[in-house]
Amino acid sequence: MHNLQEQLLQQTQRLENLIQLLENELRLISTREAETLLALLKEKELVLNDIQLCDTQIQKMYIAAQADDNVTEDIQESINYCLKLVDQCKYRTDINQTAVENGQLRLEHLRHVLVELRAKESMTYNRSGKAHSNPSTRTIKA
Repeated sequence: MHNLQEQLLQQTQRLENLIQLLENELRLISTREAETLLALLKEKELVLNDIQLCDTQIQKMYIAAQADDNVTEDIQESINYCLKLVDQCKYRTDINQTAVENGQLRLEHLRHVLVELRAKESMTYNRSGKAHSNPSTRTIKA
């Protein structure tokens, strides 16, 4: 039972670390620091793996404590706090996902603007005054 409380404390620390990583991730997404973001994602993956392993251990210990009727109020409060931290992580992950999607939409919009500008630059008028585009590369006839 005492070991379960220690595992829950460690899990709390891991989840708080994950929240900090998610906050840093959002900042890096906003500033488009790709190299730093990739390093952070590797670190986040390690933390998520640790959280998953700890969850498995906590689950086994909790089931054993329930069987012995040793689940104290402190343990239940720690579990509830961990669940609140998990909800915060999910929320921050959703925010980061939205930020990435918005960034992709902005890049797609910029690409379309550039394509339109290129098309306008190659546009000319024929003798009757109607607009038409010239190909950007002229064919050479031998």
